[in-house]
Amino acid sequence: MTQKGTFACQIGNASVLAAPAFGTGWISSAFLVVNATIGAGLLYFPLAYHLSGGIFIAVMMQSIILVFVMIAHLILGYCADIKGSNNYQDVIHSLCGARAQLACAVCITLYCFGTCTTFLIVIGDQWEMFFLTVARDLYCNARPFYMGRGFVIFITSCIFIMPMCFPKRIDFLKYVSIVGVLGTLYVVGLVITKYFDRHTNAGPIATHPNSWMNVFLVVPDICFSYQSHYSVISIYSCMEKRNLREFAKAVGLAMIVCKIIYTVTAILGYLQFGANVTSDVLVSFRPETAVTIAVIIMAVKASTTYPILLFCGRTGFECVWASFWRMGEDDMIHHEKIRRVITTVVWFGLTLFLGISISSIGDIIQVLGAFAAIFIFVFPGMCLLKAMQNQLESGISQPQKVYWLRGLAVFFIVVGTFIFGLTLSQAIIRDLKGATHDSLHYTC
Repeated sequence: MTQKGTFACQIGNASVLAAPAFGTGWISSAFLVVNATIGAGLLYFPLAYHLSGGIFIAVMMQSIILVFVMIAHLILGYCADIKGSNNYQDVIHSLCGARAQLACAVCITLYCFGTCTTFLIVIGDQWEMFFLTVARDLYCNARPFYMGRGFVIFITSCIFIMPMCFPKRIDFLKYVSIVGVLGTLYVVGLVITKYFDRHTNAGPIATHPNSWMNVFLVVPDICFSYQSHYSVISIYSCMEKRNLREFAKAVGLAMIVCKIIYTVTAILGYLQFGANVTSDVLVSFRPETAVTIAVIIMAVKASTTYPILLFCGRTGFECVWASFWRMGEDDMIHHEKIRRVITTVVWFGLTLFLGISISSIGDIIQVLGAFAAIFIFVFPGMCLLKAMQNQLESGISQPQKVYWLRGLAVFFIVVGTFIFGLTLSQAIIRDLKGATHDSLHYTC
C-alpha cells in the first residue's frame, strides 16, 4: 500500500503503446523512435533556417546539437539499466529522488500543454489552405462565419478531438499512428517535388545571421523537433534485447532518418520561398490538390496526436496535484474519474482558447524548445551526475573514467540551463516586440 503523500507518479506513454509479446528488434525500435520524434517541428524548420542566418549556419547548429541528443539518449538508457527503470520519470525518481521527479512532472505538463496548443494552430492553418483550394471565391468574397479560423478550430476540436480525450486509456490510438508516418513522408515528398517544379518567386536567401544572437534562433526548433527523450525509455523497455549496444543502434538509425527528413524539408522548403517562407511551410505553397492532400493528412495527424499529449500531460498534472495535496494512492483512485473529466475539460478549453488566439506555431515552438532542452540536457545530466557520484561513493576501481563522465554530466546541465534561459528570453523578447505575423501567401 502506498503511504499518504508518496503517490507514485506514472507519466509518459506506457499506456499508449502496448509492449509486443516478444519484444521489438532494434530496427523496429528505431522506427518507433522516429515516429515519436517527427512532429510539428518539421513544418517550422524552413523558417528556422531563415531566422538563424541561412542554411550553412542552421545545418551546423543542427549537427552539433544532434550529437548531444544522441548522447543524451544513451545516458538515459545507461541510467535506466541501473535499476531497471521502464520510463523517463522512473529514471529520474530512481536516481534523483521524488523532488526531481516532481520537477520532471511539472515540465512534462507544461510541455504537453504547449504541444497540444501547437496542434490546434496547425489544424487552423490546414483548414485555411483547404478553403482556399476548394472554395476560394466563397472564402474570399463572402467570408461566412463558418469558414472563420476560430470557428473551424472550435468545431473540429469539439467534434473530432475532445471525445478521444476522456478515456482513461488511449491504446486505440496506436492503430492510427501509421497516419503520422505516412503524413511525414508525404510532406517531405511534396516539398521535394515542388522544389523541382518551382512556380514561386522566392524571397532573399540569407547567407549569414544579422546578429550572432540570431544563430540561436534555430535552437528551439531543433530541440523541439528532436525531443523524444521522455518516451524513448518506454521504447527501450520493450526491446527484445535490452542492452546499450542494441539501443545505440536503434537510436543511431532513428536520428539519421530524422536528420535526413528534417534537413531535406528545411533546405528545399527554404530555397523555394526564401524570406517569404511561413512558420508552417505547407501554407507557403499555392493551394492545389497535392497540397490539399498533405493538409488533410497533417490535420488528421494533429487530431490523433493531441489526445496522446493530453494523456501524458494529464498524468503529469496528477503527479503534481497528488504531491501538492499529499494524496495517497487510495485518495487518487477514489475521485479519479471526476478529476480526470475536470482536468480534461479545463485543459481542452485553455488550449482551444490559445489555439484560436495564437496564429503562428513559431510563437509556441520558441517556448517549447526551451523546455525540450531540459528533457534533452538537464535531466539526463542530473541522472548521470548522480549515478557517477554513487559509483565514487561505492569505491569504484576506475575513478578516472567516472570523473570524466561526471564532467560530461555537469557540461550537459550547464548547456541545458543556458539553452533554456536563452531561448525562453528570446521568445519573450520577440513577443514583446510584436514579431511579424506571417500568413498564407496565396490569400484573397
